[in-house]
Amino acid sequence: MTDGRGVPLGALATAGQAHESKSFETLLDTIRIRRRRRPNAVAGDKGYSYGRIRAWLRRRRIQAVIPTRSDQPTLPLDKDQYRRRNVVERCIGWLKHCRRIATRFEKLARHFLAMITLAMIQRCLRILDPSNRT
Repeated sequence: MTDGRGVPLGALATAGQAHESKSFETLLDTIRIRRRRRPNAVAGDKGYSYGRIRAWLRRRRIQAVIPTRSDQPTLPLDKDQYRRRNVVERCIGWLKHCRRIATRFEKLARHFLAMITLAMIQRCLRILDPSNRT
């Protein structure tokens, strides 16, 4: 999960066969944004278009910027906010440039999460101090 500038906020490792939407609530519970525990809006692709997720976001007064699947009734979508979802994709692409993460050298999930955390720290430092390119 990233913020609007591409700063990684949190990560969660799940089983390879588990769908990402199953751990959506758990991931959002791991992040803290300044004094708030919740963001104002959450953008996701059609894979997150489930009534369970939309209801969870609605209960917490978080705007869902998620397009509906073809088998669902159409809901309004803020296209300008949805276009900004590419920031998340770029952050993931940057993390995959870290060879140790892309090839998953680590066998244990906790070691893999530790390497992702180190890469996320490096990403945060690069964004906060653009003169530091190491």
